[in-house]
Amino acid sequence: MSAAAEKPLVCLGEALVDLICPDPVADRSEATRFEVHCGGALANVAVAAARAGTPAALASACGDDDRGRYLRSRLAAIGVDLTFYGVVAGAPTPFAFAHLDLGLEPAFEIHGTGIDAAIASLAGREGEIVGAAGAIVFGSNTLVDERSRAVTEAAFDRARAAGVPLLFDPNLRPGRWADAAAARERCLPYVAATDVLKCNLGEARWLLDDGEVATAADAAEALAALGPTLAVVTAGTAPAAARGACAADVVPPDVELVSPLGAGDAFMGTLAAGLHAGGFELAGCGEALAAAAEQGALACTHLGAFPR
Repeated sequence: MSAAAEKPLVCLGEALVDLICPDPVADRSEATRFEVHCGGALANVAVAAARAGTPAALASACGDDDRGRYLRSRLAAIGVDLTFYGVVAGAPTPFAFAHLDLGLEPAFEIHGTGIDAAIASLAGREGEIVGAAGAIVFGSNTLVDERSRAVTEAAFDRARAAGVPLLFDPNLRPGRWADAAAARERCLPYVAATDVLKCNLGEARWLLDDGEVATAADAAEALAALGPTLAVVTAGTAPAAARGACAADVVPPDVELVSPLGAGDAFMGTLAAGLHAGGFELAGCGEALAAAAEQGALACTHLGAFPR
């Protein structure tokens, strides 16, 4: 194993307590019970990478409260490195309500005021984080507010200067943004400068400002033209596609759908783990893409990104 591969995949972003209604409902007011899950996009990515056998760390923080203690204990038990996962006194640990409609489409109500404080607590440690990282994964949730955006930008710039691979999954949550167009403008500079961009087809249409893009392959081709070394787009049960440094398509396995919640995170964590293990030789992304498609599909067979 190379020295870089021995360094962890550092996931910069949020961990949340997810409160998921296990019953599909026509209206959120009909939800009468919720299951507690460890969640948050970048926490899920770290968990997926750790489950795939790659050292993974979460760079974030939680509040000094019951929700924070729950997250720390769950992440530690799974094997996620918490070196850069702190505790911020007085800041609430973020949480989210998640519902599935009758067609099993998810909706989120994120109570995320603690996300900015969590990421802001890393200010001044960006060089330490980048120096410890074999690669860095991040998303758009840390680009919403000024303090967390500054930390994300500083880590991104240091990683680029140091040649540390960067992986960006916008993971758009409309409830986190007041304006989808402003969110796009905030994300596009990272799209252009990242090594690996991963998104679903809906997010690809949003980034491209083109609702007519029909397939993951078309979307990946168009996104690769914006500048990322590798663009990967998923499309539910349709083939996922990679374009840029690697041209590959993979059909996800058929599974019985219980919930798509967290499937994209499982895909991203597995993809990142495979690329990390391969030394980020992106021209050979096919094997990592196939493993990611399999794990993304398996995530749909239970509630939440991973079984409790």
